[in-house]
Amino acid sequence: MPTLEQKKEVVSEIAELLKDAGAVYVTNYTNMSVDELTALRTKFRENGVNYKVFKNTLLKRAMDEVGGYEAIYDHLEEQNAFAFVQEDLAAPAKVIKESFKESEKPAFKAAIIDGVLYDNSQLETLASLKSRTEIIGDIMGLLTAPMSNVVGAIQSPGRTIASALSTIAKKAES
Repeated sequence: MPTLEQKKEVVSEIAELLKDAGAVYVTNYTNMSVDELTALRTKFRENGVNYKVFKNTLLKRAMDEVGGYEAIYDHLEEQNAFAFVQEDLAAPAKVIKESFKESEKPAFKAAIIDGVLYDNSQLETLASLKSRTEIIGDIMGLLTAPMSNVVGAIQSPGRTIASALSTIAKKAES
């Protein structure tokens, strides 16, 4: 059994993860083999997500220490693993959804994203969210489209005049 000092270190580690995280996802990993859990961790890691198993009581202590996580306390029962993410807040939902399609594991329980609680019925919604990079790309596309139209409109009359002059010159030569 871990000593009080070891538990304090774990709570401190969790508190740091919570402070850095933009979102925390809670999954139930009951009936998952070690190989399945390892493969899932690999998928999370590839998507920039830190996926860890902690005791619910230690996680709750860290959440109390950091503050703002009270809404998720009801979901801290059974065997849980936690996904901590900083950037792409929808990445864990996409990994969970994909994994659940393959093996019906792990079960998504809840997530807190920027202080808002999402329950297990909202996994589809979370998985469909665009990443920050995708949103920036969409915005850049919207911003550059009007400029492209203006450039095209400016160049278009020049082409028309040039082709008209070329046609007149050809007729004059014949």
